[in-house]
Amino acid sequence: MSRIRITDTSLRDGHQSLWATRMATSDMIPVLKQLDEIGYHSLEIWGGATFDVCIRYLNEDPWERLREIRRTIVKTKLQMLVRGQSLVGYTHYPDDIAIKFIEKAAENGIDIFRIFDALNDLRNLETCMRTVKEIGKHAQACVVYTISPVHSIQHFVDTALRLQDMGADSICVKDMAGLLAPYISYDLIRALKENVDVPIQLHTHYIGGLAIATHLKAAEAGVDIIDTASVPMAFGSSQPPVETIVRALQDTEWDTGLSLHDLFEIAEHFEQIRKHKGFERGVTRITDMKVFEHQVPGGMISNFYSQLEEQKAAHRLDEVLQEIPRVRADLGYAPLVTPTSQLIGNQAVINVLLGERYKMVPGEIKEYVRGCYGKPPAPIDEEIRRKIIGDTPVIEVRPADLLEPIWEKAREACKEWAESEEDIITYALFPQVALKFFEWRKSRSTEDVPQIQSNEELGPTVVERKANPAAPPKMKPPTKPRAVSRGDEDMNIDEIRELMLLLDQSNIADLELQKNDFRIHLRKYAADTPTAPNPVPNVPQAQPAEAAEVMLDENITEVLAPMVGTFYAAPSPDSDPYVKIGDRVEPGQTLCILEAMKLMNEIKTDFSGTIVGILVENTQPVEYGQTLFLIKKD
Repeated sequence: MSRIRITDTSLRDGHQSLWATRMATSDMIPVLKQLDEIGYHSLEIWGGATFDVCIRYLNEDPWERLREIRRTIVKTKLQMLVRGQSLVGYTHYPDDIAIKFIEKAAENGIDIFRIFDALNDLRNLETCMRTVKEIGKHAQACVVYTISPVHSIQHFVDTALRLQDMGADSICVKDMAGLLAPYISYDLIRALKENVDVPIQLHTHYIGGLAIATHLKAAEAGVDIIDTASVPMAFGSSQPPVETIVRALQDTEWDTGLSLHDLFEIAEHFEQIRKHKGFERGVTRITDMKVFEHQVPGGMISNFYSQLEEQKAAHRLDEVLQEIPRVRADLGYAPLVTPTSQLIGNQAVINVLLGERYKMVPGEIKEYVRGCYGKPPAPIDEEIRRKIIGDTPVIEVRPADLLEPIWEKAREACKEWAESEEDIITYALFPQVALKFFEWRKSRSTEDVPQIQSNEELGPTVVERKANPAAPPKMKPPTKPRAVSRGDEDMNIDEIRELMLLLDQSNIADLELQKNDFRIHLRKYAADTPTAPNPVPNVPQAQPAEAAEVMLDENITEVLAPMVGTFYAAPSPDSDPYVKIGDRVEPGQTLCILEAMKLMNEIKTDFSGTIVGILVENTQPVEYGQTLFLIKKD
C-alpha cells in the first residue's frame, strides 16, 4: 500500500459534466499557478468536448488554450482524453489524421494521453497508442466499465492484459456512468493489481452517489491514482470532490499529502466563476440514481426528456428508460458512452414512439450493426441483425482500415484560412465549424478577441488573499460566450442542426431557451424562405386542393410522420434521382428520410402502390402525424 495520487479533472471533465464545457481559458488562467503547486499527479485539461466547444461556442483556438496552460503549468503533467479513432469528434477519422493529431497534441504540451473506445474494441486504439509510444509520451489505455452478462471482472482483467501487451504505460478503469459499486471496485482493482504490471487509475462519476465509497475501497485494494474535481465542479454527473477524498484519506496509509487549505483556496476561485456565469451545482436526482437500472448517465436523461418533449411524448420517459436495456441487449451489450449511448438511446426512443420495435432504424444504427463502429462486446441478436440490415455483410476488418487518407485534401481545402498544421487538423475534424471560426478569427477586431482577465479585474489572487485575508475576492462578471459567431441570418440549415446537436448534449437548463430559438429558426428557414433550401428539382408537389380531391379515392392511403423531424427526399430506385409523384413503390421501399433526435430515420412503405401525392418539400420541418405522402394501393 502507498500514498494515493490524484488527477484533477476540473479543467476538462469537471466543467464538461456540469457546465457543458463552457469554462473559458480566461477563467482558468488566474488559478493555474496554484494548481501547479498543489502536487497533483496530473491535470486533465484537454480532449473530450473541449476542442469542439472552443471553436463552436467560445471563439477560442483549442490549440492556443493548450499552449497557454503549458506555458504556466511547469511542474505537473498535462493530460487529455482521446476517443480512440474518433479523437475529439463523433466519428472515426483516418489514420493520417489520428497520427497528426497525437503528434501535434504532444508538441503543444500533452504528456499523458488517456485513450478509450466505446466498445472496448482494442483495434480502435491501435493507431493512437502506437503514435503516443513512438513520440515518447505516456499512453494510458482505458478499460471501459459497464455491467452486463458478458462483462465480468475476468473480462476486464483480460482486456487490461491485452492493453498492456499493446504498450500501455498505465491502465484506467473508466466508469463513465457511475455504476462501479464500492465492493466490486475493491475486487476489480485487486484483480488488476495482481495481474497487471503497470499502474492502475480509477475514473468514476458521482451520478448515483457511489463514487466516494468506490474510491475509498479502490484505495484499500491498491489503486495507484484516482480522479477528482474541485468541489464547485464535483458531485452530480461529475467526479467526487477532491476535498472530501483528501480528508477521508488523511492520516491513513493512503494519505494523499495534499493541502486542504490550498484546495479550498482554488475552490473559491471556481465558485466565483460558477456564480457569475450562472453555472449549476452538481446534484443527484432520483432519475439520476435510476442509472443503476438502465445505465444511462444523468446528462443523457435530460437529453432524452428534451427529445421526448419535442415529440410531445415527455410522459413516456419511463418507457424509454425501460426499453434502453432491451435495445442494449439486442445490440451486443455496448457500454453506454459516446457514441453508443446516443445510438442505443435514440433507437429506444423510436421503438417506444412507433409502438413497434425496430420498425424504423436510423442509418447510424445500421452502420453500428454492420460493424462500422467496431465489434460489440457480445454478438448482436441474429433476428434483430436481419431485421436491421438483411443480408448486408458485416465488416470484419478494423473500421479505420476502410477510410482513405484525407490530410492532403484537408490542407488544400482550408489553405486560404489555415495558419498552421494545427489549423488543418481542426478543419479535418470539424470542417464547417472550423471554417466559420477561421473566418471570424481573420476578421475579428481587437475588442472581439477574448481577453485574459488581469488580476485587477478579477480581484486578488489566492496568494494575495493569503497575505491580506480582508481583501474580498471580487470578480468582474464575464460576458457570456456567444452561442454562434455570426447572426442567425447567416446560418445555413446544416449549421443550425450542428448547433442543435451540441446544445442537446448539454445539461444546462438555460440552454433550453437557445435550443428553442434554433428550432424556431430552423422551421422558419425551411417554411418561410421564398425558395426552399436544397429544393428537390422536378418533384411535383400536390397542392391542398389536389390532395383533397385525391383523398376522395377510397384506395388512397396516407403516410404520416411518426415523429417531429426534418423531411429529406429519398433516392428513387429508377433513373430519376428522387421519389416523385407517379412512382411505383414496393413494400419496404424508402420513401424519405426523417431527421429526428440527431439521427437519420428512413420512412418506408408497408405496401405496394403508386405515389399520387407528396405534401411536403425537401428540408421542410414536419410535425408528428403530418401527412407526408399519398399512395394509391394496388
